[in-house]
Amino acid sequence: MDEKELPGDTTERRSEVRAEDERYYSVQFTTQGLATFYQFKLWNISKKGMCILVKEGSKVLEHIEVGDTLEMTYYLTDSQGAHENLTTEIKHITKNEKGRFEGHYMVGLSIKNR
Repeated sequence: MDEKELPGDTTERRSEVRAEDERYYSVQFTTQGLATFYQFKLWNISKKGMCILVKEGSKVLEHIEVGDTLEMTYYLTDSQGAHENLTTEIKHITKNEKGRFEGHYMVGLSIKNR
């Protein structure tokens, strides 16, 4: 996944188990310099954070950095169109160089005002 991962090493390094949180399904946001809103499915959800997958070469990657705080719209799983606007911090941007998500970046999100 990144430079720290050893080839063939599949040991889980996260400090807590990842589980699908039934509350949110996707997130939408824009930032200064982007002409449109972008919507992403949420992945790897835990109590401390979640991530989105962004395709390599996407304009989004040119406009976000680790530490940025953005207002994001989270869409609820159980309610058609229902959403919550939450302040969110970009925690990491990690390139996937192989496997299921090769050619994508995992962008870690942490909700700040839940």
